[in-house]
Amino acid sequence: MKIILLGPPGAGKGTQARYICEQYHIPHISTGDLLRAAIKQQTELGIRAKQVMDAGGLVSDEIILGMVAERIAQPDCANGCLFDGFPRTIPQAEAINAQHIIIDHIIQIEIADDEIVKRLSGRRICPSTGRVYNVIFDPPKVAGKDDDTGEALIQRDDDKEETIRQRLQVYHQQTSPLINFYQSLAAEQGKPVYSVIDGSQSVDRVKSAIFTALNDQ
Repeated sequence: MKIILLGPPGAGKGTQARYICEQYHIPHISTGDLLRAAIKQQTELGIRAKQVMDAGGLVSDEIILGMVAERIAQPDCANGCLFDGFPRTIPQAEAINAQHIIIDHIIQIEIADDEIVKRLSGRRICPSTGRVYNVIFDPPKVAGKDDDTGEALIQRDDDKEETIRQRLQVYHQQTSPLINFYQSLAAEQGKPVYSVIDGSQSVDRVKSAIFTALNDQ
């Protein structure tokens, strides 16, 4: 089963991806991981990607799609895989179809922007231990202090509201066309199956809803 997982930053995709991969014994594939691995291993595509990145350019769809094709040809993808962060654009999605890579299911985790901001902007981190708190959902025993060390907690720049809203804006710009593309494809061809999951629920409820959707296809 080949699955695409869609959802904004902070929707819990990483957690749910882990559950899905464990349940169905499939690998989790992200283009970021593919790029880093190819560059480290100095594959032909990795060398080309590094040259582009070193020059300050964006890695082309041709290179990304080549890496994806190589990855899904590996034995651990025999039962399928989970794509996270790919495809990012309509041309990439169309190229997948052109290469006859059959996507079985799209899982879209939907959650309001304000809820995402509440989740992410409330995160606080202990700089020495890396322990993560949330001032709303999982606060420290003493406000602003790590439970064990008493050290002052910090808020990363990535977790500030302005940055979060910018990331959400980029997500909506990139992903809305993909949502329309795959929903239209599902309506016309019956494949891939398209499921929208309410991401404002608890982690366990989201997991249960995803597994119900996948098992019912």
